[in-house]
Amino acid sequence: MEKDYGLEYRKYVIGGVAVLIVVTYIIRLLSLQLMSDDYKKNADSNAFLKKIDYPSRGIISDRKGQLLVYNQPSYDIMVIENEARNRFDTLELCQTLNITREEFDERVAIMQNTKRNPGYSPFTQQLFLSQVSDEAFGVFQEKNYRFPGFYVQQRSIRQYEYPYAAHVLGDVAEVSKGDLEKDDYYIPGDYIGKLGVERSYEKELRGQKGVQIFLRDAHGRIQGSYKNGALNKKPVPGKDLKLGIDLDVQALAERLLEGKIGAVVAIEPATGEIICMASSPTYDPRIMVGKQRSKSHSELSKDPWKPLLNRSIMGQYPPGSTFKTTQGLTFLSEGVITPSTPYPCSRGFVHKGLRVGCHGHGAPLPLVPALSTSCNGFFCWGLYYMVGNRQKYSTPQVAIDKWRDYMVSMGFGYPLGVDLPGEKPGLIPNSQFYDRRYHKSWNGLTIVSIAIGQGEVNATPLQIANLGATIANRGYFITPHVVKEVVGGHLDSLYTTRRYTDAPQWAYDYVVKGMRSAALGGTCKGLAHYDFQPCGKTGTAQNRGHDHSVFMGFAPMDNPQIAVAVYVENGGWGATYGVPIGGLIMEQYIKGELSAASQQRANEIQKRRIVYGSGDR
Repeated sequence: MEKDYGLEYRKYVIGGVAVLIVVTYIIRLLSLQLMSDDYKKNADSNAFLKKIDYPSRGIISDRKGQLLVYNQPSYDIMVIENEARNRFDTLELCQTLNITREEFDERVAIMQNTKRNPGYSPFTQQLFLSQVSDEAFGVFQEKNYRFPGFYVQQRSIRQYEYPYAAHVLGDVAEVSKGDLEKDDYYIPGDYIGKLGVERSYEKELRGQKGVQIFLRDAHGRIQGSYKNGALNKKPVPGKDLKLGIDLDVQALAERLLEGKIGAVVAIEPATGEIICMASSPTYDPRIMVGKQRSKSHSELSKDPWKPLLNRSIMGQYPPGSTFKTTQGLTFLSEGVITPSTPYPCSRGFVHKGLRVGCHGHGAPLPLVPALSTSCNGFFCWGLYYMVGNRQKYSTPQVAIDKWRDYMVSMGFGYPLGVDLPGEKPGLIPNSQFYDRRYHKSWNGLTIVSIAIGQGEVNATPLQIANLGATIANRGYFITPHVVKEVVGGHLDSLYTTRRYTDAPQWAYDYVVKGMRSAALGGTCKGLAHYDFQPCGKTGTAQNRGHDHSVFMGFAPMDNPQIAVAVYVENGGWGATYGVPIGGLIMEQYIKGELSAASQQRANEIQKRRIVYGSGDR
């Protein structure tokens, strides 16, 4: 009899289908029991209510202990949908919370949207309405028993005491989807620092959540604490921050920058603590709290003058003649010049058809008077001879890379590492940069403008202020930071470690002499009347429109207490805005107040407005 192969194959097919069904069921059971927590959440929600206790967020004060940021109580309405479903009067809830039915439906839709709310589950508490008014909270408390599944969650919202230091302090807002994905500490409805120290010190400020576990009966009614609270966890308050910011200096800096675009940064040289960091235009941090934050942020982000931009660390500008100090240090250290080496200046640097202009002064002259008068010719000649020195450097590429090493050691070309988000690196070109740009056909004349802080060189106001601190310290700096102390914690070692430059101390002594000479009778002679021995260097950074006014300095000359950088876009000569603003900032910090004459000068500067590209109004 012939064998039926069709029946034989059918047997394997049926067996395979049966095995596939069994395997599918096993996988599904494993998924439900081991990988999914829906049933666990369902069971837990029937037996327990877990209520989160939010910690108090750390407060923030200035270096003198003045309170800058604190907390105010706030109330959120939470809901467990599985308990609330079809068990309450929707219209009565809307009237109690003073919202419309449309707003109710919108809140439910947002809550149930797993893309916006990846932690959604109908068995756990979800944020329904945040930051209800005190009036609505009081009414809801009286009627809470009518709305099963709805609970009150007490939190706190930030309050900013003064209208200053918005870019330093930052703000707090509800977590985004990205925040939830990055850190499982947060659940939908939580708040997180978005900008400034609120962001960079989020983990220190936020503290640790607590939890209370309540036992419920079969009807969902709370019967009391589970195991008499043995499993409850108390919240741990966030750590307080004490900033290096001096509120009085900060307020003065912001006042002097009114109607202007620019930045003022001041640093304590011995510690690297930032005394003030002002960026203009700015905004009042008090508008970035509560429910108005979203509207305020939207309006600020659309403002063409970009008030949300912290120009102190994000603005990348040509440093102008403040950069000549770095050139003098490099030329001395590399033996390109000695302290007595003179260079000519024929109203500028003139060589082989190239001319870089300069204002009138005596010449030839060595380093100290060259710094005092801000001679362009001297520093252009210095760079030209360094790049062209074939006895010491085999090629221009080798010379410029050595030059760049000095600049990087002085804090340029990379982010310094300030404890604020968004710091930009500036730009210090190297040989590869110029090889690409000029197809390897370049020399000292091609790039000579970098010697006076123009051309391809860019720096942030923070980097310029840090240069002042480094010169004040005669060769080292501590990474600038706005937080002076984490109360009960510690600062990163980055903010306590000295960083030495490649230039020796003796070279800094000559640069200090040049800056002191500038303050006594050179380009910074507007500082000569002060009795605290200020040292300074002006800068007039060329621009397509009106030049930028720049100043970098420190005081006193010995045992310095403060280093300052001022950058005013389209402000003209460095002596026009940079010097007087820098002097007032130093006086306020060193003396604790302004003299009557200085107060009048500050009022005059405050009133002046600069129209972009058109000079003073």
